[in-house]
Amino acid sequence: MTNQERRGWLTPMRARSADEGHRAATPLELLFDLCFVVAVAQAALPLHHAITENHVAHGVGAYLMVFFAIWWAWMNFTWFASAYDTDDDVYRITTLVQIAGALVLAAGVESAFEGGNYTTITLGYVIMRLALVTQWLRAARNDRQRRRVALSYAAGITIVQVLWLIRLALPDSWSVPLFVLLVVAELLVPALAERAKGGPTTYHPHHIAERYGLFTIIVLGEAVASATIAVRTGVDEGEHLAELVTLAVSGLVIVFALWWLYFERPAHRLLTTLRTSLLWGYGHYFIFAAAAAIGAGIGVVVDYDMHHAEISGTVAGYAIAIPVAILLVPIWLLHVRPVQTGAGLAAYPVTAALVLLAPFGPAPVTVIAVLLAALVAITVASARRTAGAAEPAQP
Repeated sequence: MTNQERRGWLTPMRARSADEGHRAATPLELLFDLCFVVAVAQAALPLHHAITENHVAHGVGAYLMVFFAIWWAWMNFTWFASAYDTDDDVYRITTLVQIAGALVLAAGVESAFEGGNYTTITLGYVIMRLALVTQWLRAARNDRQRRRVALSYAAGITIVQVLWLIRLALPDSWSVPLFVLLVVAELLVPALAERAKGGPTTYHPHHIAERYGLFTIIVLGEAVASATIAVRTGVDEGEHLAELVTLAVSGLVIVFALWWLYFERPAHRLLTTLRTSLLWGYGHYFIFAAAAAIGAGIGVVVDYDMHHAEISGTVAGYAIAIPVAILLVPIWLLHVRPVQTGAGLAAYPVTAALVLLAPFGPAPVTVIAVLLAALVAITVASARRTAGAAEPAQP
């Protein structure tokens, strides 16, 4: 029986099987991702402007804080839905409330970047998190085996949300240290709750890998949009068209290569224990944040090529080089290093190091694109050698 066939106003929220067949992302989850990408785009745009205006430290700091709120709310819903998606009316409405919270958060991004005012972002974040608390309370009522796990989640999330609200009333000089402490508290909630009696929750490895993969694709799409804008800008203004077309092509190669590297191996086989699942899930903060920042970096280079930026060519190059290098490292640590051996294993960190050197030379974006294309070729060749070695010898 499908979710649609059994859907009602309120059905018991029992744990779904971790090996359920044909488990795939639902239309509601896809809508959730789409709306969250609105918040991602709102965070990447002021990062682009901050770097262009040579306010790099402020822009990067604000971006990392805002992106944590977006990513953490998305991640918590994703893992909860993998274990407890009932698709009844109450579940749908509660999820739509979380989406509304994401849009409130997106509305507060500009004031956070420009004036350091995080009130609207915090309120949107708390809306998302408290909506999830109601879901965990439903799970605690119906899933007797994991009642303590669900109540631990509900209590932990609620306490941390109260602390986020208290943070708004404290002096600005405390803002960053308190942010770091509360981030640590947020990260500890799942790590501790999943170890409660009856845990862990029954997340579906295939479903989780698909959800993360879909969000990676959507976030990388922000960079494709930036490459498109680069060409359109050149056509509209009739200046520097050759440079912008080269930038657009290089940007597309970068995005295509990163997509290839991320999806080269199936990820669900890595989610075998609670420890590896937490590391894999948490490590994607850097993948998602870096992928979105690549789009902002392309915008920075466009502004530099059009002489609209107040930064040097080296800084403009690093606007792309740094997020690309950062993205390569967690892909290597999370997807490659656990399953690959041999000389090809070193290709990722070596490429990341070379990417960081590219801004010191001419055409850094093109050089980065060539480096990533070469890494894809090395990865594909290594995978084929491994597969060939695993095949039994023919008589």
